[in-house]
Order: sequence, then C-alpha cells, then structure tokens
Amino acid sequence: MIETNKINTEKRNPNTTHIDSLPTLEMVCLMHRESKRAFDAVDEILPAVAQAVDRIADAFSRGGHLYYVGAGTSGRLGVLDASECPPTFGVDDDLVVGIIAGGDRALRKSSEGAEDSYEAGFDEIIRRSPGENDVLVGIAASGRTPYVLGAMTAAKQCGATVCSISSTPGSPVDQLADIRLSADTGPEVVTGSTRLKSGTAQKLILNMLSTCAMIKTGRVYENLMICVRPTNDKLKARCANITAEILGIGPDEAYAILEKNGFDIRKVIDIYKK
Repeated sequence: MIETNKINTEKRNPNTTHIDSLPTLEMVCLMHRESKRAFDAVDEILPAVAQAVDRIADAFSRGGHLYYVGAGTSGRLGVLDASECPPTFGVDDDLVVGIIAGGDRALRKSSEGAEDSYEAGFDEIIRRSPGENDVLVGIAASGRTPYVLGAMTAAKQCGATVCSISSTPGSPVDQLADIRLSADTGPEVVTGSTRLKSGTAQKLILNMLSTCAMIKTGRVYENLMICVRPTNDKLKARCANITAEILGIGPDEAYAILEKNGFDIRKVIDIYKK
C-alpha cells in the first residue's frame, strides 16, 4: 500500500482542521488565504518555467509539438489548456495535445482507476511517436502517478524533452524530467483534494507555458491576440477591435477591412501598417 501520509499533497493541513465548524464567511476566507499559497509556490519556480517556455518555443519553431499528460484533475487541466490554444492562437489542433488517463470519457466522469496503469501511459505515447523536436509535460500533483510516469518514460525513449509539473519536489516525476516544475503548495484545505491549491498552481504554470511560448513564436502583437479564430460574432467583433487598436481606426472600418481579408489580422497588419 502507498504511504500517502508521506506525500505532501496527502498530508493534513493544520490550518484547516476546524474548517467544518466555521461560519461560512470565515470558511471561504480561510480557503482564500490557503489558495494564495499556490501563487507563492509558483513564484519559487519561475526560472524553471522560463526554461520550459524557451524549450517549447524552440520546439514549435522546429515543427514540433507539445504534449500534456495527466490523470484526474491534472489531466483535465492539461486538456483544457491544450483545447484553448487553437481558438486563441490560431494553431492547428495537434500542435498542443492534451492526454488524460481513461480517454475523453474521463473529462466528465471519474476514471481515477485508469491512472494506475504505467503500461497504458507508456503505450499511448509510443503510439504517437514523439521525437527530439517535441516536448512532453507530465502533470501529477503527487508526483508518482503510474500513467504519467509511463508516458514520460516513453517520451524520453523517443528522444523528446520531458518536463514535470507536480506539487511534490523530488518526486518520481521530477527525477525522470529534464525540466522540473514543482510548486510546493503544501497540504490541501481538504486533505488530499488536489483540485484545490495544487490544481491552482498547475493552471498558473500551464497558462505560462502555452501563452509565453505562443508569444515567443509571433502569435501575439504587443499584448493583442492577432491569430484569434473568428468562429462566431463575438470573436469577429474582437478581431475588429484588435485591428482597430493596431491601425488606429474605428471598429466599423476595421471590420470592413477584415471582411475583405478573411478576418486575418496578421494579413491586414502587413497590408495597412506601413
């Protein structure tokens, strides 16, 4: 049996042992104070995050891909970040790939047993055949999820760069990774519920990995999303506002110009901003 009481994310939090007896306002205030610890923990690993961003940006520039692999909350957060990249940055659906133990069904229904299979994680990555231009990020709050370890091992065998995101420094995923992103968030408000502080830290790190890599590869102008996919009226209006801001014209004029150019902001910038 795994000695969970020795894992950071499974220990009892002495600050919250009385949370079940608190008035509601005090309860949410306590949770909020504890959540702030996730931000402090990420502060400590920003140099490693920057290193990972540079490696991912280099992978993109060489035609490589980014893979996120996780189980449960960790897997769902990876899939969430990956799924937001195409509409936000106009990239192909397979540039950033989110993989969760148990497959897409696990996004909605608990499939926690799937995380215990090292072989399933290994085989999933072997099937995808990543190479030296690719990066795989294994996400595991405890740092010891077998599915994630299997995936990371396979990626290393294939020559890909392997990163870890965990809340347990020195854990097995850290020992396997080339770049370690371990934000020590400490025990959770509710013991073992890693969707809380650990999940918050994971989301912060994933935000930086994908967004900063996209910025470094030219998919953001100043702080504007110039590659956003205009798939509905709201996003077309956003494209018009972005274009208007860049060209110094009104939104209606910008919208008319975009209509003539397939709502391609970068194309419009090249034509009109000279």
